[in-house]
Amino acid sequence: MTLKLSKHPTFVRRPGPLYLIVMDGIGIGRQDEGDAVFRANTPTFTRLDAEALKCSLFAHGTHVGMPSDDDMGNSEVGHNALGAGRIFSQGASLVEHAVQSGAIFESKVWREMVGRCLERKSSLHFIGLLSDGNVHSHIEHLFAMLRQAAGAGVERVRVHPLLDGRDVGSTSALDYVGPTEALLAELSHDGRDYRIGSGGGRMHVTMDRYEADWRIVERGWQAHVLGQARQFASTTEAIETFRRETPGISDQVLPPFVIAENGAPIGTIEDGDCVVFFNFRGDRAIEISKCFEYDDMPHFERQRRPEVLYAGMMQYDGDTHLPSHFLVPPPAITETMGEYMVAAGMKTLAAAETQKYGHMTYFWNGNRSGYFDEGLECYLEVPSDKLDFSLRPWMKAAELTDLVIEETSKQHFDLVRINYANGDMVGHTGNLDATLIAVETVDLCLGRLLRHVAAQDGMAIITADHGNADQMYQLNKKKGGFALDAEGKPVSMTAHTLNPVPFWVWDPRGKSSLQLDPSIELRRLSNVAATALMLLGFERPESYDPSLLRFG
Repeated sequence: MTLKLSKHPTFVRRPGPLYLIVMDGIGIGRQDEGDAVFRANTPTFTRLDAEALKCSLFAHGTHVGMPSDDDMGNSEVGHNALGAGRIFSQGASLVEHAVQSGAIFESKVWREMVGRCLERKSSLHFIGLLSDGNVHSHIEHLFAMLRQAAGAGVERVRVHPLLDGRDVGSTSALDYVGPTEALLAELSHDGRDYRIGSGGGRMHVTMDRYEADWRIVERGWQAHVLGQARQFASTTEAIETFRRETPGISDQVLPPFVIAENGAPIGTIEDGDCVVFFNFRGDRAIEISKCFEYDDMPHFERQRRPEVLYAGMMQYDGDTHLPSHFLVPPPAITETMGEYMVAAGMKTLAAAETQKYGHMTYFWNGNRSGYFDEGLECYLEVPSDKLDFSLRPWMKAAELTDLVIEETSKQHFDLVRINYANGDMVGHTGNLDATLIAVETVDLCLGRLLRHVAAQDGMAIITADHGNADQMYQLNKKKGGFALDAEGKPVSMTAHTLNPVPFWVWDPRGKSSLQLDPSIELRRLSNVAATALMLLGFERPESYDPSLLRFG
């Protein structure tokens, strides 16, 4: 692999840095009542529409390596595409193919787990996000493994569902729990005992990321492993009880629960058991994987750590080889933009608050942890708030802007990449009023940052990794308009959208010889890397998707 960039034959870069700004979750919506991006007061966006080169980019489906164009994009695949400059088949596609072809069941790890359960008469546990959102997991992958386990003779299975309410409808948990309980009951014959053991809402139990709040993981460990949580006779009873006690609660923040009989939990994880974490996406799977695999756990007291064979659906961190066992190999993403920058001796600053820090580093760099070259790269993280983002919709955008301006005023960087997380994280709450504030916060901070870009005689690319805040109400696909609840009010939408995202190239000097290349018929996130390299004075690598720009 040769990581050599050729100088662009004619374009001379600006003296100042190129800023690559990702407005997470800011898409181009229908411009209706439920479109927080359209409804917000955004003078900076309006200015960019008037002054910058602009187009829209696809950020979902096959355009970012997902199985079909009905699949929403997400921050992981979006930042992979932005950083890699071309499209790689992503976790959802790889796992779907492995399940459909049966390759997953021929893997050494699956066969070892089944053999261990048969030999020791031990339990096979499945932990993961229970929905068909296809962002972190897919319920059909779980169902395929359950059927395969039953066919192989595994006698005892426990499922530990993490309820979604984020990539799917905010109160849709029973739509997934019902079929799961039905399948488990169907498979529980001929001596088999297949049941749900524990669970909880994904944002409150188990699925923390970037070590933002280890208490979330601790709740999951206590419920799944130790059986320590509020007890119920069934998952349906747990969900209905929580909803009755807290009207309007979203599935994603439901408390932990365990299923019990005669006061004893039925699904604790014991020595000799096997555990599959069936999420294919890595960011919210890494911490619970550390709990099963690492000897030292300074973040909370595990009380006991059972001797189990633990496997991820995929390997979630290739650098640390976590987990050590996995069912489907992850995509091999090479020759990322970060690698090319280091090879060319260019200095890069990457900055985000905790919720998106890993996206601007790990995912941007092709699912690699750490630096390529610490002498040429600087990664800055602003700790995120540890509470519902609808209560702090401004999040840490101002502090992040302060930090970037301060750091780039002290030393020179060639490329500065920054992520504003507000549109996505607040959009996921389903709170329209809070999301309006979130979008306006991004617009305000972006305006301040662009003034700094102008003062440095730099340029800026502004885009997004996927949509979210651009559609805050669910649509009625049959009748048109919004889906309405029993009271006739629009139903909140907490998932990402299928909408395109904005792409602006802003030159503070005003009009330049650059223009959008009309020959590129399909514009998508993976075009951005080549565009950025061109603005840094280089020709694109041959393997990269073309630059969106050309000379007039």
